[in-house]
Amino acid sequence: MRNVPVIDLEDLPRDVLPVGTDYPDGYEQARHSHRRAQFLYAATGVMEVDTADGAWTVPTDRAVLIPPGEPHAVRYAGVSTRSLYIEPAAAPWWPARCTVVEVTGLLRELLLTAVDFPADYDEAGRAGAVAALLLHEIAALAPLPLHVPLPADPELRALCREYLVEPEVAVDNATWARRCGRSERAFTTRFRAATGTSPAAWRRRARLLAAVALLRTFSVTATAGRLGYSTPAAFTAAFTAEFGMPPSRARWSA
Repeated sequence: MRNVPVIDLEDLPRDVLPVGTDYPDGYEQARHSHRRAQFLYAATGVMEVDTADGAWTVPTDRAVLIPPGEPHAVRYAGVSTRSLYIEPAAAPWWPARCTVVEVTGLLRELLLTAVDFPADYDEAGRAGAVAALLLHEIAALAPLPLHVPLPADPELRALCREYLVEPEVAVDNATWARRCGRSERAFTTRFRAATGTSPAAWRRRARLLAAVALLRTFSVTATAGRLGYSTPAAFTAAFTAEFGMPPSRARWSA
């Protein structure tokens, strides 16, 4: 099924509902939720998924597992998706919070095949076997570190959301501490307690997640400059330390 409203499908008597959707470049989907669990795969482009407790970046050939009932917003940059809407009882192992995963070659081909199934596909036939295999393949995937936590504290959350929109390297702990009317030490302690990480480490990861989307259209040098790194080498070192590969080798710009 392609480009159909999901709300019309969620109560169909199938454990797995495959849907393919093409989004205009730059499209933003407001906060919403689904009764079913969702496996949201980026066949092209980059998605940014936002929930109450975190922000996830989903590059090409990656997917995000969204728990049933989880309110989330999505921004799409050149994205064509292949989604699976899954009855919660059919996947009791589904994670309790959003999780980004790398999609294997087999899983990708299964997804591309499944989106052409009719809504009332035969569960006892080939389509049903593909649907069952999809769940087995998803259950075996390992998570990727493509997210940052968002604190529950409204003041800290506002700082973090603002930074996700404009991740400037010039912002430091002292800047944020002044915004909150606290000493740098007191602010850092408060932030670490709220997120489990230091403000500097949080901002570094947020900038590098922004780089994932930028690398879709910009060179390594241009991306480094846009994010305020002093040199491409400094950016490459930070990116490699965070994600285990240099940006020049990342396929996330595909």
